[in-house]
Amino acid sequence: MNFHRRGSGSPLVLIHGLGSRWQVWQPILDELAERHDVIALDLPGFGASKPDGGRGDVPHLADRVTALLDDLGVTRPALGGSSLGGAVALELGRRALARSVTAFSPVGFFGSPGARWCRGVLTAARAGGAALGPAMPWLMRTTPGRVALCGVFYGRPARLDPADCVTDARALVAAPGFGPARNRVGEWRYRPGMVDGIPVTIAWGTRDLVLPYRQAARARAMLPRARHVRLSGCGHLPFADDPRACARLLLDAS
Repeated sequence: MNFHRRGSGSPLVLIHGLGSRWQVWQPILDELAERHDVIALDLPGFGASKPDGGRGDVPHLADRVTALLDDLGVTRPALGGSSLGGAVALELGRRALARSVTAFSPVGFFGSPGARWCRGVLTAARAGGAALGPAMPWLMRTTPGRVALCGVFYGRPARLDPADCVTDARALVAAPGFGPARNRVGEWRYRPGMVDGIPVTIAWGTRDLVLPYRQAARARAMLPRARHVRLSGCGHLPFADDPRACARLLLDAS
């Protein structure tokens, strides 16, 4: 598994979501690395990590992250996870392999309609990126283009760097791990009491279109001991929308 490592201090491991890659954390890495040994990884079949032929579900991905951390000699790190990565982080917390968990819009708090919606939105975004092909750089250079193409993931897409938008979209289109992970994304559901033994923070953007903000209410009901944070105006990937708030949540938790 590919990973990016930066900084020094206690370990903080960051796990991206479905179709993403370690660079999604880029807006907050410098601040985190001032206090932590930050390890931002690519899950199998995403970013620069090759597919491993596994199921692509949350338990399998948690196994792969555990194996990587064992290879690196990292034990019970603080974990940050986004979307699918949030569920992986919570699963690792359930296994008593994490010191704390901060999950941004984690999967696992939806019903069957919510799972279908999530799969449909991500599939449509990937298909749209593939269809646009050579026109994508031109479209991303315009503010309306970024709003139209990136607004499903970000609350403030006009602020994004056009080159980053193109690279992220192409990574989503090219990710060989997308299909298996998408097909299994609705299987893992959070169960009350799974991570009662460690500090947990759940943060949700109010403009999340992939896992809508109403799912945060279910998370609050199922995790009454956790810290729940409303990220006003942020989308599904809030790190570029409000980097200061996201970094502060991870630093406070760790």
